[in-house]
Amino acid sequence: MILVTRLDGSKYYVNPDEILFLESTPDTVIITLKTNLKFVVKDKVENLLEQFIQYQQKIHAPFTERLNK
Repeated sequence: MILVTRLDGSKYYVNPDEILFLESTPDTVIITLKTNLKFVVKDKVENLLEQFIQYQQKIHAPFTERLNK
């Protein structure tokens, strides 16, 4: 899960597997989920992408460790 901050300061965790795309604007990011639900967050797109990468690495680490044995 990745942590996002809405414009009102409330924080939520989002399942990155459900994200369809991120749309970066000058001061916000619009997240569109696979269900077409959209919401605006004040996180920088680079930070969200870094969280996504860390999430994927953590999820897939057990599999890649087994391959390396």
